[in-house]
Amino acid sequence: MYHIIVGYRSKDGKTRRRDCGRVMYMLDRTVTFNIKDDKENEMRSILVEVYDALKEKGYNPLNQIVGYILSEDPTYITNHKNARSLIRRIDRDELLHAIVKAYLDG
Repeated sequence: MYHIIVGYRSKDGKTRRRDCGRVMYMLDRTVTFNIKDDKENEMRSILVEVYDALKEKGYNPLNQIVGYILSEDPTYITNHKNARSLIRRIDRDELLHAIVKAYLDG
């Protein structure tokens, strides 16, 4: 039997480990997960889907997405391909943070 040990950083900034249970096989390599990168990839994926849906409907996608970000008015985003529902899954503050960071990082 082997144990899966998960490392994480607690709210106080200290690195902690937690035993997640026993497994019947051994992993041959260490796998790390970066939640922040996963969240940014999810935001990017959603934005691409929304952008494509807006473009398909004949809208200017950049203007519509910026209008939504500034006002949080969902009517800026079409319902086509479930785009309006998708974009509401993104936290606007996190999106703005990612956009400014990407812009400054070049």
